[in-house]
Parts: sequence; structure tokens; C-alpha cells
Amino acid sequence: MITAIVLIDCATDSIPEVAETLANLPGVSEVYSVAGHVDLIAMVRVREFEQIAQVIAGHISKVPGVINTESHIAFRAYSQHDLEEAFAIGLASAD
Repeated sequence: MITAIVLIDCATDSIPEVAETLANLPGVSEVYSVAGHVDLIAMVRVREFEQIAQVIAGHISKVPGVINTESHIAFRAYSQHDLEEAFAIGLASAD
């Protein structure tokens, strides 16, 4: 799975509508409204690198209200969830 983090600038008066539209796009797993220098952050998860261009340039950038995007490709995930799964391989649940 390839993950891209997409920082999105929007027209201020359309942030909720843009967020809902983005959340319904294929390949977009999550959309967050955030404080800071961007308005939204979208998590794009696809199986092949070619799909990143399709999702970001072909869909996200073309949503009305999207002014600018900046994309970051994730190399490796270091989340607590991933670590718990890695150490639980082959072990029975404690529940």
C-alpha cells in the first residue's frame, strides 16, 4: 500500500463542501480539517504509484474550491498500531 499525505489549500467559504467531496473520491481514505498553513489534509492510499497521479492530479486538484495541493509520499509508517500488530504476530489475543 502506498500512502500520500496531501496538503490542500481551499477557498475559505467552501472548506466543508470540498472536504466532503474529497472524502468520497476513490483512493482517498481520510480528510482532515486542520489549523495551520493549509485548510485540509487528505490521506491517499493506493496500490500502485501510477494511481497517485490519477487521484491527486486527476481528481483532488480538479475539485471546485481546491486552490493548491502539496503532496508527500510516505516511505515507512511508525505508528503504535503498526508496532502492536508486528509484535502480536502468531500470538493469541489476551481477551
